[in-house]
Amino acid sequence: MSARLQMLEKLIARGTTDPFVHYAHAMELRTLGRGEEALAAFDGVRERFPSYVPTYLMAGQLAIELSARERAEQFLTQGLAVARSTGDSHAESELASALSTLVP
Repeated sequence: MSARLQMLEKLIARGTTDPFVHYAHAMELRTLGRGEEALAAFDGVRERFPSYVPTYLMAGQLAIELSARERAEQFLTQGLAVARSTGDSHAESELASALSTLVP
């Protein structure tokens, strides 16, 4: 286990409500090649912090890598709606682009 992962898990265990810490935890799992765990962690971020826009693109990309097309579509579609509602046009563009890659 990486030192970074240990630090993030300690912060989460202490009850941090900072969405970035939870997001960084999912990203670290992804970096360590623990894709399914990372995707589950992204699910947790989405549930706890539904307006945290970065979650959706990274989770969608990971789901694509894991050949989980339906989950990718869910993350990207939800993320697109969140990005629009928060006025994040940059994220909206990235999410729309990623979503377009799923169209058969």
